Amino acid sequence: MARPIRIEYEGALYHVTSRGNARQKVFLGDKDYREFLDVLRGVVERSRWIAHAYCLMGNHYHLLVETPQANLSMGMRQLNGVYTQRFNQGHKRVGHVFQGRYKAYLVEKEAYFLELCRYIVLNPVRAGMVQRPEEWRWSSYRETIGKEVETNLFHTDFLLGHFSSDSMKAQGLYKEFVHAGIGNESPLKEARGGILLGSDGFIKRWRAILQARGEDENVRRERYAARPSLEEIFSCGNREKGIDEAVNKWGYKLKEVGDHLGLHYSRVSRIASQIIKGIS
Repeated sequence: MARPIRIEYEGALYHVTSRGNARQKVFLGDKDYREFLDVLRGVVERSRWIAHAYCLMGNHYHLLVETPQANLSMGMRQLNGVYTQRFNQGHKRVGHVFQGRYKAYLVEKEAYFLELCRYIVLNPVRAGMVQRPEEWRWSSYRETIGKEVETNLFHTDFLLGHFSSDSMKAQGLYKEFVHAGIGNESPLKEARGGILLGSDGFIKRWRAILQARGEDENVRRERYAARPSLEEIFSCGNREKGIDEAVNKWGYKLKEVGDHLGLHYSRVSRIASQIIKGIS
């Protein structure tokens, strides 16, 4: 498995997803769904994770987990690794089940917790597999609204506490909240650099931390998550300086910069190259 996200600290909240190798299914039947949840339960117990929401789809899954200890990568290696062994044994297969590394977004809890809880359980509706989230058996939604016996796999108290201190009332309000989100765009589209999801203050704080990690190729993705937006870069009012920053320092694509400036990408390339030659 390729290197997972390196941002780990006590109390971090992550939206995690992992997809099947070559887009193949990772759950072929009910037994596989139950097997995965059994493995997940073991990981949650051993790693002391707090699982807030989950949804298992045919060829991927979504989790919203909090890590009281800084151990996301350790738990994910166990989760995907043990499930792969059981899946292959059960179906008499060999090789990879999941496609490379898992994807993990570091989430600002105060800003996106509720939206992600809603987004995760609405995935089957969004995919056209069911019309209502309660029709999908393999998510945390049914248990959260009291339609399933509690599994002790994940925590509902914190989520429902956002709606009411009365559990029955909270379940009803949560159900209304989820149904009101049908048709909404994914909150993950707002993630910076593909890994950071939060307010401007949250992003700025992690930018400083990620930038301090240096130029090691192993942290290239995290460094790009820390880069400023094109609007911020070109706010200096100097086009050439902005192109140098955007292309040569922060790795923006030529077409991205060209579209922002209203220039053809070949023109941006020439300007960026001339700046490099002038410096060297």
